[in-house]
Amino acid sequence: MAELGSNSKTALVTALNGALADTLALYLKTKNFHWHVAGPRFRDLHLLFDEQAAQLLGTVDDIGERVRKNHEYTLTSIGSVAKHTQIEDQDDVTITADAMVIELRDGNKLLHKRLKEVKEAAEEAGDNATSGVVDDWADQCEERIWFLNQTAK
Repeated sequence: MAELGSNSKTALVTALNGALADTLALYLKTKNFHWHVAGPRFRDLHLLFDEQAAQLLGTVDDIGERVRKNHEYTLTSIGSVAKHTQIEDQDDVTITADAMVIELRDGNKLLHKRLKEVKEAAEEAGDNATSGVVDDWADQCEERIWFLNQTAK
């Protein structure tokens, strides 16, 4: 594993904190949509969004602990998440169920891209543990994208 203070280690921690920010922001957006979805597919989407939110939340601690195991600091607040995320807020609680599905699919695509960055940075830093676990996070993200793609048809 790369030495403390090395460029590759800094890049890894930056990528991990970016993935953490995106995961937390996507979790909150997914719960928002879980709470506010309406229409004829309410039950199915309400349950799908809740399952996906739980999966996202389950990843948060793992990502944060990877940062800490690299002897660095994680994000500390909603403000720090907002500064580091690529996921856009959605405060309109009246958007359609179809729009919710598309936004979550696109958000998961952004997270997947970020996870690829984590993978590359982990390999560059020689952090085999992070490189291995990020594959599981990416697989979960790919499954969410798949479900949302199929739902959007």
